[in-house]
Amino acid sequence: MSKVIWVCGVDEAGRGPLAGPVYAAAVILDDKHPIAGLGDSKKLSESKRIYLAGEIRSHASAWAIATASAEEIDEINILQASLLAMKRAIEALSLRPHEVLVDGLYCPDTGIPSRAIVKGDSSVAAISAASILAKTARDSAMLLLHENYPQYGFDAHKGYPTAAHLAALKLHGISPEHRKSFRPVRELL
Repeated sequence: MSKVIWVCGVDEAGRGPLAGPVYAAAVILDDKHPIAGLGDSKKLSESKRIYLAGEIRSHASAWAIATASAEEIDEINILQASLLAMKRAIEALSLRPHEVLVDGLYCPDTGIPSRAIVKGDSSVAAISAASILAKTARDSAMLLLHENYPQYGFDAHKGYPTAAHLAALKLHGISPEHRKSFRPVRELL
């Protein structure tokens, strides 16, 4: 009987927006339940992402989602906050992975052997799954944020620096969820 090796895929969502937390997800897929259609979350339709997120939650061996707040982003910078959210997601898994594969250039320090893979969300199924969970969780959170701050239009742009968002910032000022260290927000302070 061979030992099962748990490989965890990790990705984040929300590094570029001017508001809201950065989200990260960690996923250990189950080889006995492959999920068809996984890919880079940015290249999938919203409905496809939502469908796949349900499949991942149902069929993965383990998954977890974590965040770093706008306040934490302002304190430690977006890269460090992304790594912090990733570390939290990995530590929240119900299984301890033997290896961690992270989308991008950097790995969080977890004490687990880790590899950063550029464009891993397009080439590694577990990272694709993490990408999808992080993106759908963040999008849902931004819809809730929209209910509290409808004047910013978070439901439409999810916090990204669109013309509409920048115009709303100029008109209404900043909310507690805006990242004060990001230039367009900082310039309004």
